[in-house]
Amino acid sequence: MAKGIIAAGHQLTLQAAEEILNEGGNAFDAAIAAFYAACVAEPVLASPGGGGFLLAQSSDQSKILYDFFVQTPKINSADGIDFFPIEADFGEVKQEFHIGRGSIATPGAVRGIFDMHRDLASMPMAELVQPALEYSKNGIECNDFQSYLLQVVSPIFLHSKEAREIFCHDESCQLLLKPGDVYRPVQLADTLQAIAIEGDRLFYEGEIASYIVNACQSSGGLLTRQDLLDYRCVKRKPLEFNYKNCRIITNPPPSSGGVLIAFAMSLLKNISMSDYAPGSVSSLMSLALIMELTQKARIDQTLDMHELDNMLDEELIQQYASQVRHRAESFRGTTHISIIDDDGNMAALTLSNGEGCGSMLADTGIMLNNMLGEQDLNPDGFFKWKTDQRMTSMMAPSMMQFNDGRQVVTGSGGSNRIRTALMQVMVNLIDYAMPIEQAVCGPRLHLENGELNIEGQFSQQVLSRMMQVYPQHQLWSEPNLFFGGAHSVMRSGSRYSGVGDIRRGGVCSI
Repeated sequence: MAKGIIAAGHQLTLQAAEEILNEGGNAFDAAIAAFYAACVAEPVLASPGGGGFLLAQSSDQSKILYDFFVQTPKINSADGIDFFPIEADFGEVKQEFHIGRGSIATPGAVRGIFDMHRDLASMPMAELVQPALEYSKNGIECNDFQSYLLQVVSPIFLHSKEAREIFCHDESCQLLLKPGDVYRPVQLADTLQAIAIEGDRLFYEGEIASYIVNACQSSGGLLTRQDLLDYRCVKRKPLEFNYKNCRIITNPPPSSGGVLIAFAMSLLKNISMSDYAPGSVSSLMSLALIMELTQKARIDQTLDMHELDNMLDEELIQQYASQVRHRAESFRGTTHISIIDDDGNMAALTLSNGEGCGSMLADTGIMLNNMLGEQDLNPDGFFKWKTDQRMTSMMAPSMMQFNDGRQVVTGSGGSNRIRTALMQVMVNLIDYAMPIEQAVCGPRLHLENGELNIEGQFSQQVLSRMMQVYPQHQLWSEPNLFFGGAHSVMRSGSRYSGVGDIRRGGVCSI
């Protein structure tokens, strides 16, 4: 049994973290080992070529947010760029993404992992990479969820010969990995081992940096050597706010996810959610209203991504809260790892590679990100971004500290659905005092641009009413990764509980 609790998106990701805890490592050692394991076991969601965030709270209660999300290139030009659309098929809906080397933003994952290690870890990096290397050597069995993910974004992983050779089911290279297929990402394992031994300079200044620059400069990308040399992980003060009997700690600006959650929860204070039964029409209409107003406030403010603090201005909140009081009665690829160790260290690590740019980087086994091709991250349009700035993100690794001493670590993937997924988990835990398993795995909804997406596990009467109110809707027959994946853990005294979100193949060590 692990010396703590872990929730993650894959059994091998969890197993790597568990192994490190049992060897005497802390929660941050375990998070780094989980990162390496996720890169080999969750290849659609995690990559050294992507970025992410770590929200860390040490046993002395000190908190820090490591922002190692991607950075826009120093040069912005759409001329001669390798950049084109593909369609991801979720089954119920389809979504367009853009890939190609012109979609690659400066990766931050490797720099972030090493900064975390320098500040917080207790074990050598060469030991933390070992579980991932062992999995790769022995072969990784593709599970149902990873196979489904590959099918969703199949145009990306079938795009290049090198990707097909790694991720295809057979020699015909026409079908991607199926459940039960065993694959061995040997090139990636060798690269991870080299990075662990030689350090982050290998990625940002050495041989891997040269591969990235050559690939971009020769084939329609934007990254230059200076982009890599200048990349820095930024350590930020977390955003903290109170909601009823709970202190919530989350991702601060320039990322938008934490601010939007804080704004939404501030509006929710004006609704007595506990007066409504969970899953009732009144409850869901209230949540939908908050989602609608939060999106409206974000658009109305036309905020620069580095001025998001303005959304928490009390006057602005009260302006939108009045609409709540008036109406309350009537009314991408990302993975997350949550860890609490026995010493009280807590780690919330959210990682993303977008969906991947579609081509492999030389013989490294790495597929770099496509963040410049994500519409959700480029709301003003492609190639409208400011140069050399940290991109904003909906990722919001979070912690909850209840007045009775309970502590929760959570976070989610899911692009624009991250903020609404986490808001619903928080409401379930705080307003409805649900057990963590029910709070995470219960059905969800998401309202955006007037369109309601809703999971079909609510009662038929409630579903009928919601779809009547929102004629533009999509009913999802099963829980789906579209609605996030909030892998979450809780500590109450010496007792642990937790759950891996079923929507993203989640597992928990309890």
